[in-house]
Amino acid sequence: MLTSRTLGERIGAQAFLKAESFQRTGSFKPRGALFAVASLTDEQRKKGIVTMSAGNAAAAIAYAASAVGVSVTVAMPQSAPQMKVDATRGYGAEIQFAPDMSTLRALVARIQDETGAHFLHPYDDLAMITGHGSLGLEILDDLPDADLIVIGVGGGGLISGVAEAIAAKRKGIRIVGVEPEGAAAMRVALDAGKPVPLDAIKTIADGLAAPVAGTNTLEIVRRLVEDVVVISDALIADGLRFLAERAKLVAEPAGAAAGPGPTAPAAASGTPGGSLRAVAARAAEEAERELVQRVLEQTRWNRREASRRLKISYKGLLNKLKKWESTPGGKE
Repeated sequence: MLTSRTLGERIGAQAFLKAESFQRTGSFKPRGALFAVASLTDEQRKKGIVTMSAGNAAAAIAYAASAVGVSVTVAMPQSAPQMKVDATRGYGAEIQFAPDMSTLRALVARIQDETGAHFLHPYDDLAMITGHGSLGLEILDDLPDADLIVIGVGGGGLISGVAEAIAAKRKGIRIVGVEPEGAAAMRVALDAGKPVPLDAIKTIADGLAAPVAGTNTLEIVRRLVEDVVVISDALIADGLRFLAERAKLVAEPAGAAAGPGPTAPAAASGTPGGSLRAVAARAAEEAERELVQRVLEQTRWNRREASRRLKISYKGLLNKLKKWESTPGGKE
């Protein structure tokens, strides 16, 4: 758990960041994936796993399955970032591509028909949800008097697991979800009273771009989560800049969604007198280089100038090392 004085000043409360970028595969996803794979029957392991994901869940499930020798096939959208595709393949998964997020489930069904593989849902599987709850337990261990937890929401797996774990240990902690307006699957489901497939998905936060809310996650969110707030991509980008500039954390947009902008209105209605202790979970995950560069450019960074300065600094370092090595006594 990391502290953030600047974030605290913005929201008028003590603030903490749960930096999941330091987990294996670069996100919180292995928490649920490891528990879910460990819960498979022998027959399911023999048939292998098929899942669907834009990247983070794919890599985590592939990582967990490789640890016990289970084969994995992942349905990914053609728009999936190349670095996430490469990471998933690096953990031994086979990848098949669908045109977009909305067609992933149909591709999974075809793969199941052809192979008989067990479908491990990336966010609505109960074992996945339970595994993600470990994040909530860690928050309570580090911050037992937390008042508010703000969590980025895609399909709802993380917020559901955390909400259930928190509710089982301590009452009264407010849990608020945040999701992009271009992929507001959970907000749409809450308003409709049931999961509703999105007609279109458009957001910089591909890690939150679930095509539809889960049935299990919707039930848990409806019961245990105070609210799910919909925010713009511009606000997510602001969170990304904040984490990079002030917290020195390199995060992908999905990880930055629970940043300073979304946290502020949730914290404002909390305990008066500044005693609120807020936690932004999923605050930092795997970096996406191209997007980070674009966001930095929006803050008037000149990419060419930054690159030139970096090269000059690197050359200067090399020259200093050469000079040090040529100095008598410089080498050990």
